[in-house]
Amino acid sequence: MPDWLSSLLPEGWSAGHLTVLAIVVGVSSAIVSLFAVGYVLARLPADYFVNPAARESQVKRHPIGRFFLLLGRNILGYFLVLLGIALSLPGVPGQGVLTILMGVMLIDLPGKHHLQRWLVTRRFVLRPVNRLRARFSQPPLITEPEPVHSKV
Repeated sequence: MPDWLSSLLPEGWSAGHLTVLAIVVGVSSAIVSLFAVGYVLARLPADYFVNPAARESQVKRHPIGRFFLLLGRNILGYFLVLLGIALSLPGVPGQGVLTILMGVMLIDLPGKHHLQRWLVTRRFVLRPVNRLRARFSQPPLITEPEPVHSKV
């Protein structure tokens, strides 16, 4: 172990202690990430991807409160993106790509909804998501708008 790294560790710690800590943190973050993503996917309205009103918060907030919520959400999103980039570096334990994706989901970016919809309409994504939703007694996600029938 390099001297600069061993000087940063608590007294009596060795490379073995650091390895065990890295494994525990990596596995813990993976488990927490999976549960968090599963919870969010199960809570989405079924028509989230086809109905703009479903994407809006149902809670009416004061404009100042909404501003600070939006600001906080974006700051957290950018922090998660930066953390994910750091976790993606070789030798750093953690779920880098998943952390980046969670950060991007929080950030308000132009075209973000289109990208999310494209991703969820992939068969290898939609099937597991709908199985997860069924496990929580939620209806499957609707990814195509219902056709409009004209009455003649």
